[in-house]
Amino acid sequence: MPPFHAPPANKPPSRATLGRVVTLFAEHKLHLFGIFVLVLGSAFVGLLAPFYLQSLINEGLLKRDLSVVSHYTILTLIVTLGATVLALGYGYLSLLVGQHLMRDLRNRLNDHLQGMSLRFWTRTKTGEVQSRLVSDVGGVQNVLSDTASNVLSNVATVLSTLVAMIYMDWRLTLLSVGILPFFAFVASRVGELSRGLRLKNQQQLAALNATMGETLSVSGILLSKTNGRRGLTAQKFARENEALTQTGLKLAMLMRVFFNLIGLSFSLTPALVYWLAGWLSTRSASALSIGTIVAFSALQGRLFFPLTSLLNVQVEVNSALALFDRIFEYLDLPQEITDAPDAIELTPEQVRGEVEFKNVGFFYDQDQERPTLSDINLSARPGEQIALVGPSGSGKTTLTYLISRLYDATSGSVSIDGHDVRHIKLDCLGQIVGVVTQESFLLHDTIRENLRYAKPDATDEQLVEAARAAAIHDHIAGLPEGYDTVVGERGTKLSGGQKQRIAIARAILKNPPILVLDEATSALDTQSERLIQEALARLSSGRTTFAIAHRLSTVLNADQILVLEGGVVVERGTHSQLLELGGSYSRLYAAQFENELVPENMEEAPFVAP
Repeated sequence: MPPFHAPPANKPPSRATLGRVVTLFAEHKLHLFGIFVLVLGSAFVGLLAPFYLQSLINEGLLKRDLSVVSHYTILTLIVTLGATVLALGYGYLSLLVGQHLMRDLRNRLNDHLQGMSLRFWTRTKTGEVQSRLVSDVGGVQNVLSDTASNVLSNVATVLSTLVAMIYMDWRLTLLSVGILPFFAFVASRVGELSRGLRLKNQQQLAALNATMGETLSVSGILLSKTNGRRGLTAQKFARENEALTQTGLKLAMLMRVFFNLIGLSFSLTPALVYWLAGWLSTRSASALSIGTIVAFSALQGRLFFPLTSLLNVQVEVNSALALFDRIFEYLDLPQEITDAPDAIELTPEQVRGEVEFKNVGFFYDQDQERPTLSDINLSARPGEQIALVGPSGSGKTTLTYLISRLYDATSGSVSIDGHDVRHIKLDCLGQIVGVVTQESFLLHDTIRENLRYAKPDATDEQLVEAARAAAIHDHIAGLPEGYDTVVGERGTKLSGGQKQRIAIARAILKNPPILVLDEATSALDTQSERLIQEALARLSSGRTTFAIAHRLSTVLNADQILVLEGGVVVERGTHSQLLELGGSYSRLYAAQFENELVPENMEEAPFVAP
């Protein structure tokens, strides 16, 4: 997968991005139509108040007619209340649309990331992913929740107010709107600058989140404390935090200067209007009435606030589009491992467990000088136990990854019961192939829920049975909260052996026809290891098992032992056959057991997990 890059800070929003954002809104047409109707109604009803004010002054106050004053006062209150109710209506609908859009964006982004191959996750910091999923989506919340309806409302208010102002006096209107082109230009420039700063801010926030994800975790704290690097870690955090602070300060000051400049101009304009009205009164026989001047000032105030919001919208939209670019960048990342159009469904009950590798080759990166796996041919009959041995980095784990399609073979094919794994649905593969890895991963949840992750509908009796088979039930039962004990992040409240036995119990509960054991007993003490070996011997019975082994004593009775070196199978056979060859396996065996006793009768030594 090629590396991804954030869009340049000075890149203007593309038509493609704008089109995709519009498409997001188009999925909520009915709500948008309701917003449109309510906005127009609110703008029209709200426009009546200044005209009532004009009549209240000219026909009521100046003529000292209390009934007229009361009449127009009541009408003003009614239309003001009505406009407020309508505004609350379209405000609710806009919030509803915005929150649903954010929910859909988060779901789409999460679903897409769940489908990314293991290659993506080995190259990407968790904090960076979390930043895009949480911070970037959250950063466009205001645009999604408020901006769309505000734009429509402000445009309707501005246009209707301009018509009313022109109707009252076109000369005062010309003065009021004469400064708008200048501020439109300023808003455009501020939008470009803020877009770059907003993008830089999000990138720095992602970097800071990544640092926190690495250092503020159990593993990160242990690494820091055991290496005496608390100061170095704090310096790195402080450096990235300072960069984020400086960018945030620049962005905040840019926006503050912009809006203070707008506020100053809008505060001075009414004074100029009053002066022009006075000048016109001295130069014209038809002087402007007091009611007209006051009503015009009210309209002017009604005009300036939405104009400020519209200028703000340009700034906010330009900034938010930078975040949309980052979100769409992740949504556009290609998924390497996907279901083929003709993928079939297989249930565990339908699978016999025959696994075959035909001329399989694999590269992690296209620019690798040597392949990770080369010309792998392997046929495992149902129920056979296959052991994979060899030095670290020889490709043992990678070979097992190809069975469950964590990666796809670069060349050749891997099949289960004659079906190429690339033509079996991924969800089905997840049920067919069970994996117990050297590093057990437990959720920050109860033991019960960690076990049920493999089988959500498992009964309590099934949980206990699986835990007994994995020799962990007695320990769980002795805990104050039993199976409802929360294990902590990554199972930190448990020992390594206890975590491993829960992971093995989870595999027992899943009961897959094909089992992969990657150094599955490495974290166990001698007594627990013996118990688990017996449990895994029972678990492996009747199912195809691939075991990655460093301790050869655990795989003496495997049906096939494959010795890998540099991604190539250099030897294969049973234990006795490989010893007779006197090659790589024989040397590994001699190095491990030259000073140890081995079972005289190999038939009595069960095949167990490494």
